[in-house]
Amino acid sequence: MVRVLRSFIQSVLKLVNSVIGMAGLAMILYSAWMIRVWQRKMGDLPFGHDSDYPPPWFIYTFLGLGAVFCVVTCLGHVAAETANGCCLYLYMVFVVLLLMLEAALTVDVFVNQDWEKDFPKDPSGSFDQFKNFIRSNYDICKWVGLFLVSVQGLSLLLAMILKALGPHQYYDSDDEYAPDRVPLLKNAPPQYVVVDPGYAHGNEAWNRVSGKVK
Repeated sequence: MVRVLRSFIQSVLKLVNSVIGMAGLAMILYSAWMIRVWQRKMGDLPFGHDSDYPPPWFIYTFLGLGAVFCVVTCLGHVAAETANGCCLYLYMVFVVLLLMLEAALTVDVFVNQDWEKDFPKDPSGSFDQFKNFIRSNYDICKWVGLFLVSVQGLSLLLAMILKALGPHQYYDSDDEYAPDRVPLLKNAPPQYVVVDPGYAHGNEAWNRVSGKVK
């Protein structure tokens, strides 16, 4: 029963964890689109050190968050497949840190009326476009954000349950199964050995000769 429950939790954790990975891929693709827009507008990539413009921090942040989401997804799949305690602990730590970061940003936006002043000016204009998009589609973005946070919370809960169930039990020795095999050995038919008659007579003659020599 525990083995079946563990396999079910592992499958659900992989499925839920895939949602986080898809969110990370979407953020990376959106960052790639913003980089392309910056290149068309400025004539060079935003990663150059000799640029006359300040670094586009919003592109860097969005790309970094997408990469972190993908790394957490890979770690979650490894932890779900192996049910290893160390991998599960590390996965839970990353998910908790993501939830804390998202909670801090949410509180700052809803509590602080001048929250826009907490962020530096974005030379690419992507931050203003993203902000206007959220304001014009607030209901949809709200449900998407709540869904993503719920998925992260569910993945954290599943990882805790999987950690409590423990890893798979592997048997390296056949001694564990010896008691189950004993009744079969007791009921096994007797074994007979067929000996060649010529070999038996030759052996008896040899014993006689050896006795006379002694």
